[in-house]
Amino acid sequence: MTNVVETESNYTSGVNSKRPLAIVRGQGARVWDENGREYIDCVGGQGTANVGHANPVVAEAIAEQARTLIALTEVFYNDKRAAIEEKLAQISPNHANRVFLCNSGSEAIEAALKLARYSTGRTGIVAFMRGFHGRTMGALSATWEPKYRDPFVPLVPDFSHAPYDNLEKARAAITDKTAGVIVEVVQGEGGVRPGSREFLVGLQEICRERGALLIVDEVQTGFCRTGKMFASEHFGIEGDFVCVAKSIAGGLPMGAVMIGERVKKLEPMIHGTTFGGNPLACAAGIAAIGYMEKENLAGRAAELGAYMKGRLERIESPLIREVRGLGLMIGVELKQKVTPYLHALMDRGVLALPAGLNVLRLLPPLVIEKSDLDVVADAIEQVLQEEKE
Repeated sequence: MTNVVETESNYTSGVNSKRPLAIVRGQGARVWDENGREYIDCVGGQGTANVGHANPVVAEAIAEQARTLIALTEVFYNDKRAAIEEKLAQISPNHANRVFLCNSGSEAIEAALKLARYSTGRTGIVAFMRGFHGRTMGALSATWEPKYRDPFVPLVPDFSHAPYDNLEKARAAITDKTAGVIVEVVQGEGGVRPGSREFLVGLQEICRERGALLIVDEVQTGFCRTGKMFASEHFGIEGDFVCVAKSIAGGLPMGAVMIGERVKKLEPMIHGTTFGGNPLACAAGIAAIGYMEKENLAGRAAELGAYMKGRLERIESPLIREVRGLGLMIGVELKQKVTPYLHALMDRGVLALPAGLNVLRLLPPLVIEKSDLDVVADAIEQVLQEEKE
C-alpha cells in the first residue's frame, strides 16, 4: 500500500494539523489504520460520527439515493428535502416552522447571523468568550480565540464578546442595537463547559425583552450527543435560530438552521446555497435521524456519559483539575498541556481530542460499548499515572 501519510503530506494545503496516522476504515466506534492496527475512536469525526462509522442504515440510504438522484438545487422541490425539513421541524427544540438546509456548521452559523440582521434591522451581534462558531468570516467574528481571529482582521464589524455563564455581563452587552446573541449550550472548543440553567434561560429572557434574536449553536451538541436530541432540551430554551450540522447526516457534509416564529418572513434570494438540501445528504439525514430515534441514542448517551464521567472522576491524579461534560461530550481539564497525553493514548490504541491547550475531550460514537469506555478510562488513568511517577 502507498504510504498515505507521505503522499498526503506532499499535496495537502498544510492548514490542518495532522497526527502521523492514516485511518482507512471504520466500523461502529472503532477505526483501523493503513497497517491494520485497530483503535477505539473517541474523536468521532469531531462529533460527526454519532451513529457510528459505516452505519449500515445510513450507508444503504446513501447508496440507494446515489442510484436515484444526487444533485438538485432548491430551484425545484424534492421528496427527500421535504421529508427531512418536516422531520427537523418536528424534532426541533424551538418549535421551528421553517428550515434552511446547507452544508456545514459554519454555513449554518453564517445563515443565522445574516438572517438575524435581516429580521431585526439591527447590526450588533453578541457572542461569548471561549466560544467557537467556525472559521468563515462571520462565524470567525463570533469566535473568541485570538489565534483563530488575529491573522484575518479586520473581521465583520459590530461583534462583541461577553464572559460566558455571566448573566449580568450579558445583560449589559445586549442593547437595542443587538440583532442577535449567539451561544453554545456546551462550549466545545472552549473546554467542554456546559452553561448553567440560570444563564441560558436568563439569556433567552433578555433577548425577548430587548428584541434581539437568540442563536443557539448546536453544531456539536445536537443529535443525541449530550443525552437529549438537542442540548437545549436540558434547559428548556428555544432559540430563534438553532444551528446544527456534524452528525445530522451520519457523517455526510450537511448543516441546517431551524428557524423559530419570532424571525420575520424571509423573502426569496435573501440567502441561498447550491449544494444545500441536495437529495443525497437529505437521504442520509433521514436515515441517520431515524436510526438515532429507533436505537434511542440520546438515552444511551445519557447513560454511558454518566458512567464514563464517574469512571474518570475516580482517577486519582494530581494532573486532573476537573472532569465535566454532558452526555457523551466529556472534557478532562489537566494542569498541563494535553498534547503529549493525546499521543500517549494513541500509542495505546485510543484516539481523543483536545479542547484548548489543556483539556482532553472525548466525543465517541454513541454506539460505543461500555467495555470500550472502560478501556479508554483505563488508558487515560495509565498515561496520567505514568507522568505522576
